[in-house]
Amino acid sequence: MVVARSYQSLRVFDNPILEALTHVHPLTPLVLWGPLVACLLWRSFAVHHLPVVAVAGFAILGLLIWSLTEYVLHRYLFHLRPAGPFQTRLQFVIHGLHHADPDDPTRLVMPPVPGGITLVVFYAAFRIVLGPARVEPFLAFFVLGYLLYDYIHYASHRFAPRNSVGRFLKRHHMLHHSITPEARWGVSSPLWDYVFGTTGAPPRPAAH
Repeated sequence: MVVARSYQSLRVFDNPILEALTHVHPLTPLVLWGPLVACLLWRSFAVHHLPVVAVAGFAILGLLIWSLTEYVLHRYLFHLRPAGPFQTRLQFVIHGLHHADPDDPTRLVMPPVPGGITLVVFYAAFRIVLGPARVEPFLAFFVLGYLLYDYIHYASHRFAPRNSVGRFLKRHHMLHHSITPEARWGVSSPLWDYVFGTTGAPPRPAAH
């Protein structure tokens, strides 16, 4: 999907094709991956004849595993500590650019090329563990979790939420950008920040 830009973006690549691939219309993930989610859910019932309770279980599991994946990727890959010029450049392209220019509206959702490659890798791994039938409902909700992440991230940067949940998530993410870049890794959910103690809150004094 072509992105019409008035915002003066930071340039990442000299090659115009590579540069264009770093800019994404916000509807692109929904257009690409929304039909995949629908197809996988349809196949879960119509082809694999899975019971509703099983699909519901995979829904919970898929969303939970996505939230953990989001946390791990953000903490350990997106904020990779570079060791040399290549890793420095890689980290900047992957995520450092977003922190350098967090208001660029064309770089708030994941570009489809790295997103597609990542999805294939995850699908292959999940299929080995779950098998060809059970992987489909699981992957549907895993991808749905990713879509929620993308659009919560986009909304956190672009809009003023009207409900308490949206305001909480926006504040959580904005504090990651402005106050605690080494904490608050969850974007769609702070769950794993609480589990691993990375909420950015000061540690409690030890009891005597």
